[in-house]
Amino acid sequence: MTSFSMAPLFRQSIGFDRFNDLFESALRNETGSSYPPYNVEKHGDDQYRIVVAAAGFQEEDLELQVERGVLTVSGGKRENSAENVTYLHQGIAQRAFKLSFRLADHIEVRGAALTNGLLNIELVRMVPEEAKPKRIPIGQAQCPALEGNQAS
Repeated sequence: MTSFSMAPLFRQSIGFDRFNDLFESALRNETGSSYPPYNVEKHGDDQYRIVVAAAGFQEEDLELQVERGVLTVSGGKRENSAENVTYLHQGIAQRAFKLSFRLADHIEVRGAALTNGLLNIELVRMVPEEAKPKRIPIGQAQCPALEGNQAS
């Protein structure tokens, strides 16, 4: 029996509860970058966090941008300021990168912080009142349109 992993569907979509959109993005043959590694976390019903391992980068090396529902995190390689340093082994990669995350409707970026080599991006779902589901009570209807159609 072949098992199907759903992990690739949830890796780059934040706040989606609709499988249709997730399958559509998974079927588009986009190869996502695995550098730098990152986590997508859900904290409660309406709070999310993206944690990007940004070891070796400083705040001025990183850029976050939201455009048309896509959050883009990019990091650039900075100039080596220590001219007289010779690396015998350089295991901390500082190459340029670009990660993109498609955000669901009403997901907003609340802030970002770089702490101990981890870039934490806080996201929250802010659903306006008019977009929230409304419960309609069922009872004796007093609809004027229905009263005119009733036989007397």
